[in-house]
Amino acid sequence: MKLAEALLRRKELQGKVDRIKGIAEKDIFEVKVQRRPAHEGIDDVIAQIPKLTLAEVNQEYDFYAKRLRLIDAAIQQANWTTDIEIDESVCKDFA
Repeated sequence: MKLAEALLRRKELQGKVDRIKGIAEKDIFEVKVQRRPAHEGIDDVIAQIPKLTLAEVNQEYDFYAKRLRLIDAAIQQANWTTDIEIDESVCKDFA
């Protein structure tokens, strides 16, 4: 994989991790039930039930977070071991 591709993948993974983290922090996994009397002894019940469990969201978060750590490690390794050629003038200070 080219470094440019790795950097793009890292950006993708970071976006996924950030989005999933936002879901996991919300109060959407609590079952919410509202009951109120309607008419003639019949109650009106409204329930909000989550479509996913917190465990499912955490599993996906952990999956992408691990891949993000792995790609970060590879990029950091490249940062310390890859030599590049630059023009000498780049390292000179303003005179």
